[in-house]
Amino acid sequence: MREYSRLWFCGALFVIGLLIPLTQGHAEETTRQDLVRDGRVLELHISSEYTESMRQNLVAWIDFIATAMREVYGHWPRQRWQVSVAPVSAGASDPIPWAQVHRGQPDRVEFFTAANASVEQLMHAWTGYHEFAHLLIPYKGSGDAWFSEGLASYYQNLLQARTGIISEQQMWQKLYDGSQRGIADTTATGQTLTTASNKMRQQGGFMRVYWSGAWYFLAADTRLRQQSRGKLTLDLALKKLNECCANARLSVPEIVAKLDQLNRVLLFQSLYDDLVASMKTPSFEPIYSSLGINLVDGRVTLQDTGPGARLRQQIAAGKAL
Repeated sequence: MREYSRLWFCGALFVIGLLIPLTQGHAEETTRQDLVRDGRVLELHISSEYTESMRQNLVAWIDFIATAMREVYGHWPRQRWQVSVAPVSAGASDPIPWAQVHRGQPDRVEFFTAANASVEQLMHAWTGYHEFAHLLIPYKGSGDAWFSEGLASYYQNLLQARTGIISEQQMWQKLYDGSQRGIADTTATGQTLTTASNKMRQQGGFMRVYWSGAWYFLAADTRLRQQSRGKLTLDLALKKLNECCANARLSVPEIVAKLDQLNRVLLFQSLYDDLVASMKTPSFEPIYSSLGINLVDGRVTLQDTGPGARLRQQIAAGKAL
């Protein structure tokens, strides 16, 4: 199965003809390097079209974001997985103009990058964190796209904050800005999230689909922590799912049921039922208020003290009580 997950968050549509892989027709011309952590193997395949210095940049970047993935539940989500990297001919300002996830045996994340991007540029690009985050769940790769894309949109920001690429304030600001793009996306007006998600590739509405999904995971993370007094977290819930079903290929309803069952909660299903029937992107503001986050003219400020502030800081840091 394939899961195509690249999105221009500015709202512009990706035009495949503008970004032509330099290695098109020469996919076999790659070098392989294995990264090993905790007995798990990441096969890194890099196009031979890159210079040696750029290849070193790419290895350093993949190693960095792969290490960031271990921030979620202590190890990589797969025993063996692959990353392939090839250059594109376009001289776009985005160091990673195109990426996608291929679900299979093993799962593979495919990146197309600028031919001369620096390690710093690659590390500061959200795309790598977004694509890797898709692998946090054993998703079959089709159906309820909002769920997988929402997870990736949520965790792309958490992972950047937890690795120091952005500050906690920047993380909450980016999530809020994304939610506003979702609210402003009226492409699928009058449609439930299920319909908008199913028709996203044909009619658009990416912002609503992605950021409704991000709301789901922020809401789940917040409620888990609040209801358990900080003992349960989304990280831990996903870790239990990984321990149970890492090699499975589950539908989103199956994942939702497993998350409730494994964590002995009645949360993920009720949130799912409400959200799939929703007609617009939910507001992040009530959740932000409960986390000690103030909004003034769309700008985020963070309270330093209080139970909400403490919980918020734990989300950003990836900690439980």
